[in-house]
Amino acid sequence: MKDNESGRFPDELIVVYRETVDELYEFVSRRSGGSRELAEDVTQETYLRATTAWPRNGLPDCPLAWLQTVARNLLLNHYRRRQPELFDSTDIDTVLGSAASDGTEAAALVCWGLARLNARHARLLEAFYIDDRPVRSIADDFGVTERAIEGRLRRARLALKKLLLPHVGTKGEMT
Repeated sequence: MKDNESGRFPDELIVVYRETVDELYEFVSRRSGGSRELAEDVTQETYLRATTAWPRNGLPDCPLAWLQTVARNLLLNHYRRRQPELFDSTDIDTVLGSAASDGTEAAALVCWGLARLNARHARLLEAFYIDDRPVRSIADDFGVTERAIEGRLRRARLALKKLLLPHVGTKGEMT
């Protein structure tokens, strides 16, 4: 994909942008801890990186997957650099429940924790809680049984709870 002589972006890049911008923004906003500003910044930075990489390396086979990977990495970097605020709750499960229902503070704390988990645990929790995918669908993708995914989810939740516990009110308990 080469720039045309007038210096404008190639038509192909514009078409990809139009076809993917809504889905990418939705992907990023679900992972941005309720911060619209962060979602917009990450989406914009992701496309800026595409405008640099794609003319040089060519359009990827699946542009949306490429964009989502870049956006996920940008979000991980963002959450790795910041310290979470103490979430005022008596129970760590309340934090996870609040994050799922778009509680901004809780969502930011959960995103911070996901950025610190190992990639397998983080992706599994993202698929189940953020992307709202059923266990059966996740099991099919991983090529394992639903029971295996349920066990992995249990272990991933426990790992996340251990990370979040110090940032939850003084009565937080792991269950």
